[in-house]
Amino acid sequence: MAGAVALKVAVAVLAVGIAAVSLGGSLVGAQVHHVVGGDRGWDPSSDLASWSSGKTFRAGDKMWLAYSAAHGYIAEVKSKEEFESCDVTNPIRMFTDGLDSISMDKEGLRYFASSNVDSCNKGLKLHVEVMPQSYQAPETSNSLVAESKGSAVVAAEGPKTPSGSAHLTASLMVLSFGLLCYVLGN
Repeated sequence: MAGAVALKVAVAVLAVGIAAVSLGGSLVGAQVHHVVGGDRGWDPSSDLASWSSGKTFRAGDKMWLAYSAAHGYIAEVKSKEEFESCDVTNPIRMFTDGLDSISMDKEGLRYFASSNVDSCNKGLKLHVEVMPQSYQAPETSNSLVAESKGSAVVAAEGPKTPSGSAHLTASLMVLSFGLLCYVLGN
């Protein structure tokens, strides 16, 4: 079962890599592909709230859901109330394929919850705010970020020059292909 989710995550990563390479970077900054939950996908062991914090979702982005039906399907619900109460009885859409791509077509709040109420109540749900395409996320500076009982957390200053990772799209594709071959070979 974990292998099936790993395969779905690998396929999602491969699809993102192929899209990036085939577009030749022409959509860099215009469209981002978000694989929900990162390498774990939509799974009870994933901390989706932590995964999504700090991420910016813009109109035109895509969100990929990779999950095992054993943990329930994924429902997109209409309201914050349905989301918070894990009420999936009247969803906008139910995702059942195990690997789904969701286009973030317009701005606004979107709510996703596990159809398994127990899993949903334990945090297997996600809300995202889709921002306008032109939205620029606030930059973190070397200033105070959080303070709690006498301790402070500060953001480290980032590098002054761009990293080489901006030029590694082809390497991502090769790595994704190798991961897919490995997963399919086992």
